[in-house]
Amino acid sequence: MDCIFCKIINGEIPSKKIYEDDLVIGILDIEPNGDGHTLIIPKKHYTDYKELPDDLVLHINKVTKIIADKLESKLHKNSVTFFVNYLDAQVVKHFHKHIVPGYRQGLKYTVDEAYKIIMED
Repeated sequence: MDCIFCKIINGEIPSKKIYEDDLVIGILDIEPNGDGHTLIIPKKHYTDYKELPDDLVLHINKVTKIIADKLESKLHKNSVTFFVNYLDAQVVKHFHKHIVPGYRQGLKYTVDEAYKIIMED
Protein backbone atom coordinates (compact mmCIF):
# COMPACT_ATOMS: atom_id res chain seq x y z
CA MET A 1 0.00 0.00 0.00
CA ASP A 2 1.31 3.45 -0.88
CA CYS A 3 -0.36 5.35 1.98
CA ILE A 4 1.79 8.06 3.56
CA PHE A 5 0.00 7.67 6.92
CA CYS A 6 0.56 3.89 6.93
CA LYS A 7 4.25 4.57 6.25
CA ILE A 8 4.35 7.03 9.17
CA ILE A 9 2.63 4.50 11.45
CA ASN A 10 5.12 1.79 10.37
CA GLY A 11 8.08 4.09 11.05
CA GLU A 12 9.11 4.35 7.40
CA ILE A 13 8.60 8.14 7.37
CA PRO A 14 9.49 10.38 10.33
CA SER A 15 6.85 12.49 12.05
CA LYS A 16 6.38 14.76 15.04
CA LYS A 17 4.40 12.30 17.14
CA ILE A 18 2.73 13.84 20.20
CA TYR A 19 0.41 10.94 21.11
CA GLU A 20 0.30 7.19 20.63
CA ASP A 21 -1.68 4.26 21.97
CA ASP A 22 -2.64 0.83 20.61
CA LEU A 23 -5.27 2.24 18.22
CA VAL A 24 -4.18 5.70 17.06
CA ILE A 25 -1.32 8.15 16.74
CA GLY A 26 -1.38 11.94 16.98
CA ILE A 27 1.13 13.78 14.80
CA LEU A 28 1.74 17.41 13.98
CA ASP A 29 0.61 18.37 10.48
CA ILE A 30 3.57 19.36 8.28
CA GLU A 31 1.42 22.07 6.63
CA PRO A 32 -0.37 23.51 9.66
CA ASN A 33 -3.42 25.76 9.63
CA GLY A 34 -2.60 26.83 13.17
CA ASP A 35 0.02 26.28 15.88
CA GLY A 36 -0.01 22.67 16.99
CA HIS A 37 -2.26 21.49 14.13
CA THR A 38 -2.53 17.78 14.92
CA LEU A 39 -3.83 14.79 13.01
CA ILE A 40 -5.33 11.81 14.84
CA ILE A 41 -4.80 8.76 12.65
CA PRO A 42 -6.02 5.21 13.28
CA LYS A 43 -3.19 2.68 13.08
CA LYS A 44 -5.38 0.41 10.99
CA HIS A 45 -6.05 1.75 7.50
CA TYR A 46 -9.62 3.00 7.01
CA THR A 47 -10.26 5.01 3.87
CA ASP A 48 -13.00 7.17 5.36
CA TYR A 49 -15.19 7.68 8.41
CA LYS A 50 -17.94 5.36 7.15
CA GLU A 51 -15.60 2.37 7.62
CA LEU A 52 -14.74 3.16 11.25
CA PRO A 53 -16.12 0.83 13.94
CA ASP A 54 -18.22 2.70 16.50
CA ASP A 55 -15.85 1.88 19.35
CA LEU A 56 -12.96 3.44 17.40
CA VAL A 57 -15.00 6.60 16.79
CA LEU A 58 -15.55 6.88 20.54
CA HIS A 59 -11.86 6.30 21.19
CA ILE A 60 -10.85 8.98 18.67
CA ASN A 61 -13.21 11.44 20.39
CA LYS A 62 -11.66 10.59 23.78
CA VAL A 63 -8.15 11.12 22.37
CA THR A 64 -9.32 14.39 20.78
CA LYS A 65 -10.15 15.74 24.24
CA ILE A 66 -6.76 14.68 25.63
CA ILE A 67 -4.78 16.22 22.79
CA ALA A 68 -6.87 19.39 22.56
CA ASP A 69 -6.44 20.06 26.30
CA LYS A 70 -2.68 19.62 25.98
CA LEU A 71 -2.43 21.87 22.92
CA GLU A 72 -4.59 24.61 24.44
CA SER A 73 -2.58 24.73 27.67
CA LYS A 74 0.91 24.31 26.20
CA LEU A 75 0.41 26.74 23.31
CA HIS A 76 -1.83 29.16 25.24
CA LYS A 77 -4.67 29.07 22.70
CA ASN A 78 -8.22 30.15 23.49
CA SER A 79 -9.90 28.36 20.59
CA VAL A 80 -9.73 24.99 18.88
CA THR A 81 -11.33 23.63 15.72
CA PHE A 82 -11.98 19.97 14.90
CA PHE A 83 -12.69 18.69 11.41
CA VAL A 84 -12.61 15.68 9.10
CA ASN A 85 -12.26 16.02 5.34
CA TYR A 86 -14.25 13.64 3.16
CA LEU A 87 -14.50 12.69 -0.53
CA ASP A 88 -12.70 15.19 -2.76
CA ALA A 89 -11.65 17.30 0.24
CA GLN A 90 -9.72 14.33 1.68
CA VAL A 91 -6.17 14.60 0.31
CA VAL A 92 -4.80 11.46 2.03
CA LYS A 93 -7.26 8.59 1.69
CA HIS A 94 -6.65 7.27 5.21
CA PHE A 95 -9.16 8.55 7.75
CA HIS A 96 -7.75 11.26 10.00
CA LYS A 97 -9.20 13.92 12.26
CA HIS A 98 -7.76 17.43 12.48
CA ILE A 99 -7.32 19.37 15.72
CA VAL A 100 -6.37 22.99 15.06
CA PRO A 101 -5.78 25.29 18.04
CA GLY A 102 -6.12 28.96 17.21
CA TYR A 103 -7.53 28.26 13.75
CA ARG A 104 -7.39 31.40 11.57
CA GLN A 105 -5.28 33.21 14.17
CA GLY A 106 -2.08 32.72 12.20
CA LEU A 107 1.06 30.85 13.04
CA LYS A 108 3.36 31.93 15.84
CA TYR A 109 5.59 28.83 15.80
CA THR A 110 7.21 26.57 13.25
CA VAL A 111 6.25 22.88 13.45
CA ASP A 112 9.58 22.15 15.19
CA GLU A 113 9.06 24.96 17.73
CA ALA A 114 5.48 23.85 18.46
CA TYR A 115 6.65 20.24 18.87
CA LYS A 116 9.31 21.27 21.39
CA ILE A 117 6.80 23.28 23.43
CA ILE A 118 4.13 20.55 23.35
CA MET A 119 6.55 17.82 24.41
CA GLU A 120 8.06 19.76 27.35
CA ASP A 121 7.19 18.37 30.76
